[in-house]
Amino acid sequence: MTSPHTPVAVLTEDESWERLSSVALGRLVTRIADEIFIFPVNFVTQRGTVLFRTAEGTKLFSAVVSDEVLFEADKYTSSVGWSVIVRGTAEVLSGASQIEEAEQAALLPWVATTKRRYVRITPTVMTGRQFIFGPEPDDGSVAG
Repeated sequence: MTSPHTPVAVLTEDESWERLSSVALGRLVTRIADEIFIFPVNFVTQRGTVLFRTAEGTKLFSAVVSDEVLFEADKYTSSVGWSVIVRGTAEVLSGASQIEEAEQAALLPWVATTKRRYVRITPTVMTGRQFIFGPEPDDGSVAG
């Protein structure tokens, strides 16, 4: 990461994982043909991947038929914020050892519905940014 006083700073991969691991709600973005879908999901990070649970439906179908998915999570206060984006592939876990490992994450659904499927996003690219909020510079220059 650059200086802590830079309005926009690029996070390292470790910093990005640290931030991603500190929150529980993110957004899954998928695409089927020309249609883009975005779904809020509660999640955990596990072994350098993003893990979430879901039921049968559009979210599950679009995640597994998409060649590539995006996942984004962020957090902010009145003075700072950050955003991490994961680009990767999604896989529905099916083997007993895969499901056993996923269950060790203790990921529970937030909504009172049955979510029997675990989906793991394996990153191909991860980017993170940190933002320091404040007024626009007086000199008209664009920072970051």
